[in-house]
Amino acid sequence: MSDKKENPTAIDVSTIDMERMKDRTTDLPGLIEYAHSIGGFSVVPTAQGEIKGQAMAAMKEQTEIQMQQLYEQMQLLAAQAAKLKRRADISYDIYEAEMRFKPVMSEIYYLYQKKDEDKKVLSMIGPEQWGNSLPFEKFIAKIKLLADHTWEILEDNDT
Repeated sequence: MSDKKENPTAIDVSTIDMERMKDRTTDLPGLIEYAHSIGGFSVVPTAQGEIKGQAMAAMKEQTEIQMQQLYEQMQLLAAQAAKLKRRADISYDIYEAEMRFKPVMSEIYYLYQKKDEDKKVLSMIGPEQWGNSLPFEKFIAKIKLLADHTWEILEDNDT
């Protein structure tokens, strides 16, 4: 060993690339993508990340398919609800209508709007049987009385 002290080498600051140094320094060295010390290791993407990415894509696709199926089911239920509501409205109109006979189950009847009145009439005569002289303002529906005393709409002219 020599007793001589070595003089430190002077650093030429003008040769330091400060922009490059910004990319190479951090307050949180554990989060950079390369080793920050001599014994450190690089963090590189592994097959595990690729597997997770593919699984996420498959999960997203399946979720979208199931959401579309649910949406289609909701549309069907909404259509059924609208049809049921119209059936209930027609049934209500029929039971409020003028009726000069007792309806028989499974027979077909016709609901009309009276002229110059806000009343409806239940008839056994269809609009085509009246010819050109329909005595009512308009034909509303062709209906059939069901066993539960509700009415099935066979033809709806008032929607």
